[in-house]
Parts: sequence; C-alpha cells; structure tokens
Amino acid sequence: MAVVVGIVIGAGIYEVPSLVAGNAGSTSEILTVWLLGGMLSFLGAICIAELATTYPDSGGLYHYLRLAFGDAPAFLYAWARLAIIQTGSIALLSFVFGDYASHVLPLGPYSASIYAAAAIVLMTAFNVRDVRFGRWMQKLLTLGTLAGLALVIVAGAMSPPVTEQVAARSVTGSGFGLMLVFVLLTYGGWSEAAYIAAELRDGRRSIVVALLGSLLLITAAYLATNWALVRGLGIEGMARSQAVAADLVSRGIGPGGATLLSIGVAMAVLSSMHGTMFTGARTTYAMGRDFAVVRRLGTWRTKGDTPAAALIGQAGVALLLVAIGTATRQGFKTMVEFTAPVFWLFFLLAGIALFVLRRKDPARERRFRVPGYPVTPALFCATSAYLLYSSLVYTGLGAAIGVGVLALGALVYVIGRSKPEMKTTQIERDAA
Repeated sequence: MAVVVGIVIGAGIYEVPSLVAGNAGSTSEILTVWLLGGMLSFLGAICIAELATTYPDSGGLYHYLRLAFGDAPAFLYAWARLAIIQTGSIALLSFVFGDYASHVLPLGPYSASIYAAAAIVLMTAFNVRDVRFGRWMQKLLTLGTLAGLALVIVAGAMSPPVTEQVAARSVTGSGFGLMLVFVLLTYGGWSEAAYIAAELRDGRRSIVVALLGSLLLITAAYLATNWALVRGLGIEGMARSQAVAADLVSRGIGPGGATLLSIGVAMAVLSSMHGTMFTGARTTYAMGRDFAVVRRLGTWRTKGDTPAAALIGQAGVALLLVAIGTATRQGFKTMVEFTAPVFWLFFLLAGIALFVLRRKDPARERRFRVPGYPVTPALFCATSAYLLYSSLVYTGLGAAIGVGVLALGALVYVIGRSKPEMKTTQIERDAA
C-alpha cells in the first residue's frame, strides 16, 4: 500500500485541481469527476488483481501480456517502460524536486538539474542496497506525502469559506472528458502493485488488499483535498491560481505553513520517484531474464534481494533524460507528453489480456475473480480506449515520438530474435 500510495500521490494533486476547476461549472462537478476517477481506477484495479493473483510475477503487466499475446508485445511494453514511461516519469519528478530544493538552497544556474541528478542517484542507491531498506524508506516518504495533504485539508478547514458565485459556465462532453483525463493522470500508478505481487508474503491475498485498499485511501484523500481547496479558495480562485495548495495554506495558516507545504511536496515527489524506480526496475529485470539481447539487465542481486542491474540501467536512462531536459525544457516537455498514449495503449492490451487468458487457460485456479465479468473488464477496456484516443488528440507531436520509440524497440527485438546466440530457450526461462 505504501508503494501504491507513494507512487500515485505525487506532484499531480498539487497542480491538476486548478486545471479541473477551470473546466468545471460547480463544486459538485469537481467532486464528481474526482470520485469518478477513483471508481474507474477501482475497475482497473479489480482486473489487475485477478491477473496478479493468478499469475504472480515480478514482471507485472509485462508477464500478463507475454502470456496472452506472446513475446513481441511483452518486449515492446518492457522497452517502452525502460525507454520513456518510467524513466520519463522519474526524470520529470526529479526536476520538480530540484525546483523545490533550489528554493531552499540554490546551487547556481543549474541548481534544479544538480538536485534532480542527485535525487536519482540517491533513490537508486536506496533501492539497490536492500529491499527491506527500500521498503522502510517508501513507508517514511509515503507518510510525509500524506502529511502534506493533511496540511492542505487542515488549511481548508481553518480558512473562512469563500462564498463567491461561479461565473456561468456550461460543461460540454469534451470538457468533462478533458477533466477526466487530468484526474486519471493524477490517479495513475496504482497498477504498479502488480510488479511486487511475487515478492509479497501471501502474495495472492495481499495484492488484492494492497490494490483496493490503497485506492480507497487515495480517493478519500483526493476528495478531501479538493473539498478543502474549493472551501478555501472557491472555484474561480482555484482556476486562477498557479499553486493552489500553497495559496490555500498561506491563507489558512500563514507563510510558515507554505514552507511546511514545500517540504510535503518534496516528500511526495521523492516518494513517487522511489516507488516508480522500485516497480519500473522489475519490468526491466523480467525483460532481461526472458530476452538474451538485454540479458545483462536480467540479473538479480542476492545480497539485498534486488534487481540491481535493472535499477542501475534505469537510472542511467533517467540521468540521460535529465541532461536532455537541462539542454531544452521544451524538448523535455514533449518527451514527457508522449508517455500518455503509450501508457494507455498497453493498459488497453492488459484489459484484453484478461479475456484472452480466461479463454486460453480456463483450468487455472483463480483465487480472485473479477466481479461482474465480463462487464467490468469491458468497461475498463472502453475507458482505456477512450483515454488512448484523448491522449493522441491532445499530444500530437509527442504521440509521433512515442511511436518512433516503439518502432526502435521493435527493431531491437527483431535483431535479437534473428541471432541464434541472442535467443533464450524456454528451459533457460523456466530456470530463471
């Protein structure tokens, strides 16, 4: 639960509420779209819970895609996570941390980049050292994350309520869809629990508790936070604000509260970074375990019980992205934007994989079955398809770059499969 909450509650909850308020016509619409985001994420979590309990593996979604569709889609998914999805998120989060840290102690013109690189190295070292150490670090950072949100909620309760009337604003279907895209982006990351299913004690039961329990906690925290923001700033005030949480805390508690909030945001960013590294490296490890063309990434460090090679490789790519982001922030922004279409494409395939594996492997014991099958996974697939379409429409050039990254991964896969010495036999895979 600490991993899921720590990954999901990152910097997004401090930025997205103002974007949602700018498209909303009432308080009820704001709270409804945040509640709907939690419910749709819950649908997805139920589907992933069946896959994770039936086929527990450190590869997570990569493993389910490989079982359902074969090697090629699974390799492309793992490639996308290593090349851009996880590493792009790590780099972006590291820059957010660098910006906040530079306000406290500036280190010159490249202060944010220095802090960003240092955060990646430090969080990677924590993960490489020992899985137990990483677990306790994640719990500590997640507590700091929740404390930051608690500060916002308290500030909203202490602020005199805003009674201004919202200007007339009609919300169209596309406007509500845009709000939902923003909100689901903030909920993103709950599926990462699937990557640690094989490492949990009593994993088949624990993974269900971790997925569903963490989403209930996250949804409650998001609803309370948005209630506090609406109460303390009003909808128009939220829409105009460049930093809604800081504005609310300053109004409700005073300037000293804004400093505490900065610490809370930094904790949230580090928590999300740490959890993203933890789960991202496990997909990379699984890819290296199964495909000899990237075999060096598939070694497990017995001392500390961690996928050390995958963690280090992941950090190397993230540091490269930090260097690119330092050279041109606009290029970095475009690079991060294209993660959304790739992410929702493979989420759609994961939902379809549930149907495929039910048909291909009907005799397999399923300790947890999706309630309301097949309607529930069909709704999840429909949502993923809609968000894939929306992200393609809103990103444009970024989507084209994402296709290029996938094409490069396909080329690597073809080259690796064409060389007999680069293939991994089924016996070798089973041994791994």
